[in-house]
Formats: sequence, C-alpha cells, structure tokens
Amino acid sequence: MQSDQRALLCAEYALDRKALDVKVLHISELSSLADYLLLATGTSDRQVQAIAESVRLGLKQNYDLQPLAVEGMNEGRWVLLDYGDVMVHVFQQDVRTFYDLDGLWSEAAEVAVPNQQPDNG
Repeated sequence: MQSDQRALLCAEYALDRKALDVKVLHISELSSLADYLLLATGTSDRQVQAIAESVRLGLKQNYDLQPLAVEGMNEGRWVLLDYGDVMVHVFQQDVRTFYDLDGLWSEAAEVAVPNQQPDNG
C-alpha cells in the first residue's frame, strides 16, 4: 500500500469517530520525517483516544499494519501514531492550537480528504 493511500485510510478511520478538522499534509518534499502527516481534533480525552484507537485498530485488523510507536494514548490530550511514512496526530483543540503543527507545516501541500463535512465556522 502506498503512503498516500495509508494516510487517507487513517483519515477515514478518524472520521469514523467524528474527528474534527482532519488534515492530510504531504510533507515528503519538506522533511525526511515522514511522507504524510494527519492532523485531527477530538473534543475530549475519550474522543481523542477513540479516534486514535479507530486508526490503530482499522489498520491492524484490515491491513495487518502496526504503528512503530504510540505516544499519549493514556492521557488523551495528544496522541501520536507513527507508521513511519505516515504520522497521525490526534489532539484536543487547545493542544492543537498551542503546538500549531498546522502553522509549522503550512508550506506542505494539503491532500483532499473525502467524506469530510465542511466547517461551519
């Protein structure tokens, strides 16, 4: 599976748990860290955990893919799932705003995420 397909699958699994403001950023031209970043927001620690778990279980059960690392799952404020070529960040809104990965990676191309509801704000 190509990394772009994996990134969009991660977005789909995040949206299954009602993640907000889901962004897939193509960063391979800007960094050797990964090819894609997925940024998503949950409204509570439980929802952040549920979103991250949806991504982890979806890739494990359907594609036999395990993350190289998982950070922050117990706290549920900012969870990182590292798949090597795709890094998934699920935040609570205040944490996402504070660390501003959206701004840090503003030069990255944003990949359209299918089935995402437009923001009403």
